[in-house]
Amino acid sequence: MKRFLIILSLFVLVKTYSQQTEYADFKTAKADIVFGNLSKHEVSGTITYEFDILKNTDSIYVDANGFKEIASILDGKIQGKLYDGKHLIIKHPFKPNTHHKLDIVWKTSPNKAMYFIDWDYEEGNKQIWTQGQGKYTSNWLPSFDDMNEKVEFDLTITFNKDYEVIANGKLINKQINASTITWHYDMQQPMSGYLVALAIGKYDKKSEFSKSGIPLEMYYYPEDSAKFEPTYRYTKKMFDFLEEEIGVPYPWQNYKQVPVKDFLYAGMENTSTTIFADSFVIDSIAFVDKNYVNVNAHELAHQWFGDLVTETLGTHHWLQEGFATYYALLAERDIFDKDYYYWQLYEYAQELLEQDQAGQSTSLLDPKSSSTTFYKKGALVLHLLREKVGDEAFKKGVKNYLQKHQFKNVETNDFIKEVEKTSGQDLSEFVKVWLENETFQYQEVLTSLKKSKFIEGYLAVDCEVFNPKCNTYLSSNISDEAKIKVISQNSTLIKKEDFNNSLKVRQAIAKNIEEIPLELKEDYESLLSDKSYSTIEAALYNLCTNFPEDKLKYLFKTKDIQGFNNKNIRMLWIVLVLNTPGFEDVNKRAYFNELVDYTSPKYDFETRETAFSYFNAMQVFNETIIFNLINASKHHNWRFKEYSKNLLGNLKQYEKYKILITNLEQK
Repeated sequence: MKRFLIILSLFVLVKTYSQQTEYADFKTAKADIVFGNLSKHEVSGTITYEFDILKNTDSIYVDANGFKEIASILDGKIQGKLYDGKHLIIKHPFKPNTHHKLDIVWKTSPNKAMYFIDWDYEEGNKQIWTQGQGKYTSNWLPSFDDMNEKVEFDLTITFNKDYEVIANGKLINKQINASTITWHYDMQQPMSGYLVALAIGKYDKKSEFSKSGIPLEMYYYPEDSAKFEPTYRYTKKMFDFLEEEIGVPYPWQNYKQVPVKDFLYAGMENTSTTIFADSFVIDSIAFVDKNYVNVNAHELAHQWFGDLVTETLGTHHWLQEGFATYYALLAERDIFDKDYYYWQLYEYAQELLEQDQAGQSTSLLDPKSSSTTFYKKGALVLHLLREKVGDEAFKKGVKNYLQKHQFKNVETNDFIKEVEKTSGQDLSEFVKVWLENETFQYQEVLTSLKKSKFIEGYLAVDCEVFNPKCNTYLSSNISDEAKIKVISQNSTLIKKEDFNNSLKVRQAIAKNIEEIPLELKEDYESLLSDKSYSTIEAALYNLCTNFPEDKLKYLFKTKDIQGFNNKNIRMLWIVLVLNTPGFEDVNKRAYFNELVDYTSPKYDFETRETAFSYFNAMQVFNETIIFNLINASKHHNWRFKEYSKNLLGNLKQYEKYKILITNLEQK
């Protein structure tokens, strides 16, 4: 009977968890974090919360998901170990207007939200990093999954002295110990628990200061010093622009950016500490095809929209992602030009139109909406709203909204009210059409975008059905985007003189001509010298396919090119060599082993997936490749994990691989 009452009591508590902010207000948290066996992903420590009671309650809780050990002491004397596997529960007759201190001791081995990279291997890039959004910080730190519970988190982290430790806030002290360093990071303002972050690895750092004096700290791997400038290009310019455009000073003590291996997304806007995928660490050539500028601007904009003001629940997610997408575009417009801005909005509109035509459109206020809706429709809606109310009313409304609700949680109506006040307009119809309506109003968006001569000119060019103008478009002064459109519609229009175009247009030529006319051979060969890894990859493959008699010439020319971080050109080159009799036959075994090595865990998942895809195309698998594929099928990145599992499933259809896979899985 007693056990039943305990279970019933826990059930009642769980039913009321989401309402805790009505009863208790957690103010500060001071955590001391240490690590145990890194191969076993062990993390432990203590955290002290101070909080005020707002209403009578017989219990409070802290989220703690799957902890091995956890216990608490309330106000220095009342011990507790009431834990249901997800929540540490503190039973006590709490009275309103009282202040309390809660000390928690814990140990756990998280399987998500904190990731231990390469500690099982001698080689690789050993790191620890966190990802709280969608994964919950409570998997490694006793904290709060509810975004409405904002706390000032100060982190103290002890780790091996050979590594850098980066966390939210300002580094106020480094205590040098015998074999470790204890890093003390201080936050001065509250934030939601999902934004708590740390990153540990071997890094160097360069710093700049914004116009307003905010330190901008940019981390990089020591071996990537030559990639620092193209990776972080325009960072200070975008920071200064956003502070001025938004009209509200940057709200945190500093701004740090840290690349990590095998990150789950492009980037994550942890408060004052953006963590991003190291696939965006690029050289000056890769900048043309794949750069960090948009992700950089997006995560920076989140420091205001998402971190300073945070949605109350998923219904209002566009207040974070739509705003960050829109303000990132404004920052890019300041760098590139207004044509770039309108082009991105036009592409967003096309993606939303496709979603609508597929019957998948949802309201912007639907918490189950797609990223396309939250990000891209959200950005378009802000563009249209600004157009409706005017620049002055829009900017003032945004500023008032941020200042009124800073360090708090918000709903859509909080923003709309402020814009209504500054504009003097009733926006109820706008909200109904653009935020509540499921259907995407494509024609209305297009009417707005056509106010740009750039978009109007792009739409006027069309060679889906041939007309005489199509013969001269590629040598005219129409936009690069319009020329790329013509090439994709009809590549037979390409002539010798059309190679005298920009890198972007030449790249479109490289990708769209599969059968290269003999009269264009020499011009097409010039694409191998372009400062674009995407262009070189496409041109190398197409030239070797179209002109096998000159294959050796093309292979010699591209032998030392690696390409992007995923070694796209190098791997293509190896595969072409392996399938070219008479070319470096003595080195073929070494090249094959190099390609096999790219499947191993010491490389990032994008490199590994590229290597696996080539072996799959050649239908060549050995024990090492399959062993690495089994390892990949357990990876923390779900996209790579699913790819690997599907490939394993396909291989099991073949008897020769099925037995080998079964034996290796048992090991």
